Amino acid sequence: MTQYIVLLPADEARYASASAQERADLTAAHGEFAQLLAERGHKMTGGAQLTPAGQSRVVRGSALDQVSVTDGPYAESAEQVGGYYVVETSDPADLAKVCGRLLATPFHDAIEIRPQVENQMP
Repeated sequence: MTQYIVLLPADEARYASASAQERADLTAAHGEFAQLLAERGHKMTGGAQLTPAGQSRVVRGSALDQVSVTDGPYAESAEQVGGYYVVETSDPADLAKVCGRLLATPFHDAIEIRPQVENQMP
């Protein structure tokens, strides 16, 4: 099976202004997403909600000990990656369908599913 990263871009301002009920509904949607993954034979192996992009650091440079660090985010946009899941599956088409549960919330307009490069190390 291949591991996929499910990236969850979202409008941080929308999330910050969400009511307690909207946040509870979003949490429930993520719980249902995890349950659907298991029921349909996908295996979640990791994931996390990320802090707001304003807490990120951007590192630039070209060599060890020759880097500059600035406050993030890297990209200037309303949408930032707010979280991710790592899912192992042999059916990426069905994984995309399951992501529809999260798209049904007002917080996610799109979700990116990207396969990981297989580890080549011994």
